[in-house]
Amino acid sequence: MTRAVRLLATLLLLVLIAGLRANDPTILQEMRWRVFDNYQRLAPREYKQTPVVVVDIDDETLQRHGQWPWPRTLVAELVRRLQDAGAAVVALDIIFSEPDRTSPANLLRYWQGTALAKRLVGLDADGTLPDHDKVLGETLARGNSVTGFFMTNYDTGVTPKSTSGIAVGGDPAEQFVPNFDGALVSVPAIEQGATGNGSFNVMADSDGVVRRVPMFVTLGDKLYPSFAAETLRTALGASTYIVKTSGGSGEMAFGEHTGVVKVKIGPYVIPTDGQGRVLLRDTGPVAERIFPVWEIFEPNFNPERVAGFIAIIGTTAAGLKDQHSTPLGVNTAGATVHAQLLEQALHEEYMSRPDWADGAEIVLLIALGLTVIVLFEIPKLGAIAPAMVSGVVIAGAFWWSWYQFTTNAQLFDPVYPGIAGVMIYTGASFIRYLATEGERRRVRSAFGRYMAPAMVERLAEDPERLTLGGEMRDLTLLFCDIRGFTSISEKLDPVELTNLINRFLTPMTEIIVDRGGTIDKYMGDCIMAFWNAPIDDPIHRAHAIESATAMSARLVTLNRELAREAEEAGEDPIHLGIGIGLNSGMCCVGNFGSDLRFDYSALGDDVNLASRLEGQSKTYGVELVLSEATLSEDTTSPRLELDLIVVKGRNEPVRIFTVLDNRDGARGEAQQRLMEAHAKMLGCYRGQDWDGVFTHAADARQQAELAEHDIEGLYDLYEERAEAFETEPPPADWDGVYTAETK
Repeated sequence: MTRAVRLLATLLLLVLIAGLRANDPTILQEMRWRVFDNYQRLAPREYKQTPVVVVDIDDETLQRHGQWPWPRTLVAELVRRLQDAGAAVVALDIIFSEPDRTSPANLLRYWQGTALAKRLVGLDADGTLPDHDKVLGETLARGNSVTGFFMTNYDTGVTPKSTSGIAVGGDPAEQFVPNFDGALVSVPAIEQGATGNGSFNVMADSDGVVRRVPMFVTLGDKLYPSFAAETLRTALGASTYIVKTSGGSGEMAFGEHTGVVKVKIGPYVIPTDGQGRVLLRDTGPVAERIFPVWEIFEPNFNPERVAGFIAIIGTTAAGLKDQHSTPLGVNTAGATVHAQLLEQALHEEYMSRPDWADGAEIVLLIALGLTVIVLFEIPKLGAIAPAMVSGVVIAGAFWWSWYQFTTNAQLFDPVYPGIAGVMIYTGASFIRYLATEGERRRVRSAFGRYMAPAMVERLAEDPERLTLGGEMRDLTLLFCDIRGFTSISEKLDPVELTNLINRFLTPMTEIIVDRGGTIDKYMGDCIMAFWNAPIDDPIHRAHAIESATAMSARLVTLNRELAREAEEAGEDPIHLGIGIGLNSGMCCVGNFGSDLRFDYSALGDDVNLASRLEGQSKTYGVELVLSEATLSEDTTSPRLELDLIVVKGRNEPVRIFTVLDNRDGARGEAQQRLMEAHAKMLGCYRGQDWDGVFTHAADARQQAELAEHDIEGLYDLYEERAEAFETEPPPADWDGVYTAETK
């Protein structure tokens, strides 16, 4: 499987996952809303004292005053008592769609044809017996009152009474809000007596939970307000609703009819979703919000409990079946739902799901997916980096979603982007596994017979990184050699010498490999390595410098170990010294060798220069010599410029440096003075101020000792040169360049 095919398969998976979210099936919507339900359970809306009360026809009230339905005269008495107690509005969350059967005229009709009929002749000849529906209607007319109706999906042949004006700014609102075919309304005597009339429809979601309540519904082409909206309008004494849709809200709709934006009732502005629905911000059950009807009929009832309040007459009795599931409750009375909507309006406490939320979530999903795919295409990162990035992004999405809910009451879905991230990660892992295993088998089969096993494995891991025959790449090269190795080898037998070389090469190799280097070859006691091939390393210069300084530090530890072992054995210790050369530049790197065996190696003039710089480390009395090209991207490491030198085999001079270990405290101050004195010495040298060379070399030597840098040989070299030039000055056109006499 080629890289292109692998990418295409992974991108196709991402497109399918994003397409599923864009289609937004019911199961995803339910999952999203359940997350938001849990948010509300964890941080419900705090109940605040509000002039809204639910007057509850509860089970005890039914026991005291009889089972439902009550005579309308009893309901009228309840309304009258609330009005007399000073209720601002009495809203009936009850529909009276049929005439009261207990009205005298209705009872007379029921008794026709019975034995009582003769005894009742003329009982209501003058029509003075009360009509219970009329009594309730007249009572409602005494003050501000609201009745309601249910919209249906079948034609009932009637339409609700309209009690308010509705002004729409923008696109017609009728096309956005829920539409119905019919309505169940209260009998005219009752409906006509009420000040307001609104829809009871709260419209649960597909899982039966009421989360969004429409502020308006339509029957035919006419808008009708909700019961809660009409109750608020009546309480405020407003005559008209102002509905703003996308075309008239000042928001950009980009030529599309995006829906309702907000509703203005008196001074209150209620934000809605595109279908004109308000999100229910639930408090859960609150005792202060509700009291039973039977208390109103008690002689000691305190009118202050309803004075100035919006009183919603409803029921929590299970048998009356006005129960709904809400985010915080399984059995919530419809009256409580309406009361909570009024509380939200009066305190301006809303939740919102911005119309751009869906798009933002899809963008997050795609961004996460692309990030995972890109990270999977970086072999050195493996599967851990995509997993970590996915985990961080998913955790961040959950945190941000929770933060937006608790801080701004805005709803953003963290779940599907998270699930999608896991799906993409799993799918990409599987696709990459199939591709990698297939490619490894192909590479092992093709190259296993004539390439070194280690090289085959490197090719198998990422064959596209390697170009057979070589490619030009910017490399940093390292040569490391043991100083005086010939004399050391004369003191040891072959077994001891092999053991010593292995003890030296093993930790040095680990240091190089741990920092992304590639071991080119071992040449006796010498190591050749390079960075930025076959794996890309954008900071290969820094990694090479880190490796060189770490190798010097590790050599100190190795020498201590050798000294301790020699002391225990009663032998003279062997002290190892090294020279390291570093250079960076364009080299040809690839598979070189014969038809029988290849080695992955680097060739070029810059390779030779790195080798020459390693040889100059002894000349300058330092362990590490590196070219200006290697230091070009390093602006922080403390360094000393060694010289401007023409090495063997080259005509152009190279500016060379050594890097110092960082020091702190008094040693750090001495190191800073060392660098200053050294720079002055070098300036005097190039300016042919030989006395200045001696003065500043002595100062630099002293500061080096205080900073614990063993570089006396460097200043011995410059003092020797200064003495020689005092005796035999350089030519007049001398530019300070030193031509090396040895490799």
